[in-house]
Amino acid sequence: MVEYQRILSNLYDGLALFTKGRIDVDENTELVGDLNLDSLQIMELLLTIEDRFDISIPVSILPDVKTVRDLAMQIEKITQSE
Repeated sequence: MVEYQRILSNLYDGLALFTKGRIDVDENTELVGDLNLDSLQIMELLLTIEDRFDISIPVSILPDVKTVRDLAMQIEKITQSE
């Protein structure tokens, strides 16, 4: 099980690749609305996360993921079940 704060830290690091430090990212940041990530960038982010945490993220969770917090909570659930 991976703790929530470590997940957030890793997400911030992963998102820095896309924002290049131009946008401050926090838990309430919307992946599409605030960061303007397109579907390819979201898939790249998910692949990075999967590698970092050695998990498999089902695409079916994507409709429930709007913010960084949503994604972190989903990752936490996945790591708890594995």
